[in-house]
Amino acid sequence: MNPTLVRRALAALTVIAIFGAGFELAVERHWRSVQQLVPWAALTLLAVGVLLLLATRLSGTVRVIAAVVLLASAFGVFAHVSANMTVGSFSGALDGVSMIGQWWHAFTKSVGDAPPLAPGMLAQAALLLLLATYVTGRPSAGRHAEAPVAVKEPAER
Repeated sequence: MNPTLVRRALAALTVIAIFGAGFELAVERHWRSVQQLVPWAALTLLAVGVLLLLATRLSGTVRVIAAVVLLASAFGVFAHVSANMTVGSFSGALDGVSMIGQWWHAFTKSVGDAPPLAPGMLAQAALLLLLATYVTGRPSAGRHAEAPVAVKEPAER
């Protein structure tokens, strides 16, 4: 399979995920606080990462960008689950529920309205971009070809 095609396909999937997450954020009007601007910054970083990958092939820089977005995504999941737990605690919906049960209810949005899986779209896009940096072509025969072996003639007796 052509590695350039695979790299471009992964980059295209990243772009689709960027637009999908951006559309969701816009519909939800997710810009009302500084904390809500984090995913917008992450989407911007992903877009810069795609451009760097396709235009310059600076894989190391793109990997750092993808790692930063993954950290932002983890923060987003935690922030959303934490917000849902707070709502559940104040409403009394989590009274008498084990700690694991409380986390489960908060993660599945049984209490609260913060969608913990929404930041997962950012993580998916970052992972696609990260995978694209690891797509490389086959080494050329000239670079890794075996050196010719000198054959010794048997000595005469």
